[in-house]
Amino acid sequence: MAAEESRCLLGYPASDSCPRVQNKKLYLATFAAVLGPLSFGFVLGYSSPVIPELRKINDPKLRLDSNQASWFGSVVTLGAAAGGILGGYLVDKAGRKPSLMLCSIPYVFGYIVIISAQNVWMLYFGRMLTGLASGITSLVVPMYISEVSHPKVRGMLGSCVQLMVVTGILGAYVAGITLKWHWLAVLCAFPSCIMLLFMSFMPETPRFLLNRHKRSEAIASLRFLRGPHADHEWECRQIEASVQEEDSRMASVVVGSIQVCFTAVAALIIDKTGRKVLLYISGIIMALSTALFGLYFKMVLPNRNNSSNPDVLFNLNSASPGTESSISWLAVVSLGLFVAGFALGWGPVPWLVISEIFPLKARGVSSGACVLTNWVMAFLVTKEFNDFIGFLTSYGTFWLFSAFCCLNVTFTAFYIPETKGQTLEQIEAYYRRS
Repeated sequence: MAAEESRCLLGYPASDSCPRVQNKKLYLATFAAVLGPLSFGFVLGYSSPVIPELRKINDPKLRLDSNQASWFGSVVTLGAAAGGILGGYLVDKAGRKPSLMLCSIPYVFGYIVIISAQNVWMLYFGRMLTGLASGITSLVVPMYISEVSHPKVRGMLGSCVQLMVVTGILGAYVAGITLKWHWLAVLCAFPSCIMLLFMSFMPETPRFLLNRHKRSEAIASLRFLRGPHADHEWECRQIEASVQEEDSRMASVVVGSIQVCFTAVAALIIDKTGRKVLLYISGIIMALSTALFGLYFKMVLPNRNNSSNPDVLFNLNSASPGTESSISWLAVVSLGLFVAGFALGWGPVPWLVISEIFPLKARGVSSGACVLTNWVMAFLVTKEFNDFIGFLTSYGTFWLFSAFCCLNVTFTAFYIPETKGQTLEQIEAYYRRS
């Protein structure tokens, strides 16, 4: 019976009478982990209610002008970029659980620096630290949840990451209505403190433990996460088999490095080139890269697999080995181009633009609506990706993405104003005239 339960757990149902796995402690571990994305959301939302207050503050050492306000809002992304690199190192060396616990330190310390700030540079430094923690969080939490979850609930639990990010952003907006900037910082530090407390009682992921040849500890972790009645040995053997075949981690590091580099480039040149130029370049690169990806699938995969099986991995396994190996560079180049193009424009720039173009009275609500729309669309694309492939074929799906990227460029040309070098008041006046 235990073996049948584990097979049901891992997505291989043995019978209709399989007992349900015990998920209570798995949900508890997930809750502890997603307090990190909640903190991330507070970091992203903190600047929106705080910047107007700091621009009018009586203390001249803390008062922000337009340029300083833009740095206060954007320096988080530079910290997050560094956090992505540091998180990639920590998660493999220290483990998933210690990395999550460690990232609470720059969260709390960053807010302490902001609260005790004596000048603008301390505000920048505090924001940089919270950004560093956010970068680590955005890497580690999805990994932790995916490695402790079983297939029947992994999608739901994984989606909680984005849900908690937007909840944190909304929480910062709502709390900012009544709280002063330093008390809002105190509130924003709470979720990371609670995460540190809760995670100290949670297990390390069994996959990381097996990768470090700690089999007995991995069994104990599975017993905590699955309950005492599951066939832990059977699942452990399944994980061991998959651990031996994992070769994609280095590719993830390469992709992350490209994203960090081009996001940094965008941060350095955005005030010289302007917002629209970066959006044009980014949209064109993304359109080209997704079109090339579609071409790759069209050339490699047999037509019957493209139209009948939505499983991309199955399709790739059924492709002609000679054809696949001869043009595998096309898939690598397409992916690299897309990541670079996205990081250069459509990754960072929309967050900046939505903080500039809305009038002060509606900035919080309008920005919240934009963030909500962004994450809902991200959820829908992620959730329905396999359905798109089944309906449109693999190459058709990526060509659809390419078409939307072209629409991005067109929309930018006609509807996005250039805000380079303009104050928020000038931008608001522009919209009033139009």
